[in-house]
Amino acid sequence: MTAAPAQTLPEEDRLRADLYNFLGLILSRPPDQGLLDQTASLSGDDTDLGQGITTLAKLARISKPKTVQSEFNTLFIGLGRGELLPYASYYFTGFLNEKPLATLRQDMAARGLARADTVFEPEDNIASLMEMMGAMIVGRFGPALPLADQRRFFNTHIGPWAGHFFSDLEGAKASVFYAPVGRIGRAFIEIETDAFRMSAD
Repeated sequence: MTAAPAQTLPEEDRLRADLYNFLGLILSRPPDQGLLDQTASLSGDDTDLGQGITTLAKLARISKPKTVQSEFNTLFIGLGRGELLPYASYYFTGFLNEKPLATLRQDMAARGLARADTVFEPEDNIASLMEMMGAMIVGRFGPALPLADQRRFFNTHIGPWAGHFFSDLEGAKASVFYAPVGRIGRAFIEIETDAFRMSAD
């Protein structure tokens, strides 16, 4: 699949997409030194979201890739399973590979999206959904989605459960580096939920 040409976007939408992409990247695999260095350069403000970013940047400056990898494995992989199961199906139904995954696959097919051959995780994992949302905002694989379509995708596949997942991540026993990731995600999902609600009025 080839990326579509870059489109002119409002700065607010580009920043939204950047945050979705960042969350997708940092939740898809343990960060290497390059991503830790990039994360260390971030700066936040006094908002809940901004404070999460500031804390994560501080942790990124003192964290080693091997330490964060160990935390990532404990949280998401574990022996048999990790402390958290970051899948929409699990949060919706208590089981993996259920109807929410089938619904997502239908929506993906309608938009010409498909799981990469090298990826074996179900598509309803949080990292993939963050990446999809970022791609839709900027039009990475076609025209940028209108706000109404973004809202529909978010309200169907992300809004009902992602905030709960990020709260769980923030408070997970194994979370150190990933605790502020959970805070960032939780705050961002709250902002997006409120913005989409207001745009529907």
